[in-house]
Amino acid sequence: MKILQVIPSYWPATQFGGTVFSSHNLNKALVAKGLDLAVYTTDSGLVGKVATDRPVDVDGVKVTYFPFSKYFEFLGPTGWQWSPAISQALKETIGGFDLVNIISMWNYPTTIAAHYCRTHNKRYIISPRGVFYPETMRKKAWKKWLYYNIALKKSVESANAIHYTTEDEAQNCHAFIGLKNPYTIVPNGIDLRGFSALPAPEELKERYPTLKGKKVILFLGRLNWKKGLDILVKAFAAIARKHADAHLLIAGNDEDGYRGTVEKWVREQGVGDKVTFTGPLSGRDKLIAYSGSDMFVLPSYSENFGMTVIEAMACGLPVVISNKVGVYKELEANKAGVIVDPDEESLCRGLQQLLDNDEARKTYIQNGRRLVQELYDINTVADKMIRFYKETAGAG
Repeated sequence: MKILQVIPSYWPATQFGGTVFSSHNLNKALVAKGLDLAVYTTDSGLVGKVATDRPVDVDGVKVTYFPFSKYFEFLGPTGWQWSPAISQALKETIGGFDLVNIISMWNYPTTIAAHYCRTHNKRYIISPRGVFYPETMRKKAWKKWLYYNIALKKSVESANAIHYTTEDEAQNCHAFIGLKNPYTIVPNGIDLRGFSALPAPEELKERYPTLKGKKVILFLGRLNWKKGLDILVKAFAAIARKHADAHLLIAGNDEDGYRGTVEKWVREQGVGDKVTFTGPLSGRDKLIAYSGSDMFVLPSYSENFGMTVIEAMACGLPVVISNKVGVYKELEANKAGVIVDPDEESLCRGLQQLLDNDEARKTYIQNGRRLVQELYDINTVADKMIRFYKETAGAG
């Protein structure tokens, strides 16, 4: 069985979010299990760093990066990613694949991939990756609904199946868009081997001396409106008034100057000496942040999955997340984290619970680690995805 995956941006362009990381993570596991997989993507965020218009080996995954035009950059950092090259490649090669997996939407590569699947009578799966959440669709709603009805509706409704990564995404998005397609839920996963030998907790304090002797609350993610940083700063300010040893560590990529806005909120709340910004972290630097912190927080207004939540639990951190983070239902059912509403008071209570109750912390840590091992091990996830591919392709 030959699978083609079409995704607008790909590893190592991690600045475009968790979908890039989680897709590559899964693809490595799929290839290791013998799946014949090819990836078509663009060189967005990677100009001058990768070869284009020919397959290259990326950690064992066969990836072709195609150049795209910058004519539409007024629409956003990568524009519409209009790529005549990827269009031509799809037209010439799509017939040689048994199944096409289209990941994400709102761009030319995935839209044209669906078009050629239909014209060549090729079976295909769409993985929306959160783009159809009501909260996300209501952001610039007129533009998104216009584009959906003009360019996407037929493509999505004609898909042979929809792939969601959480139960929450399936329940909130399928009916909201009005889809009748069959769907399945296969979560994102992580390679647990990368979390088996963690850095010593002291390494974080050595890197940031102001954290010595502090209870470190870690936020790790892109700095944008969706992450709930406005309520996090207010809730932390309330916590800091009761806990002199509390410190907030904010790590992640700045998007469109949003970090400056968050820094302004920090100053206004009078907690500038209790908040540290690290900038983006990856690899060992990210593990140092996890292992040296006392708890993890993600109070998002809208979050498809929450890869950092899974990573934090794998590192033994108790987590506080909002009920708008896709994995919250799984955590709630397994008592693996504190679930809060995305508002200041609820978040403050959730953080307070972990600061004040050592027994609760231990329970969440144990349950979190067990949940990651049972549900989010990348090998388990890859097996589920292969079964889904086979069923959709009619290969057994």
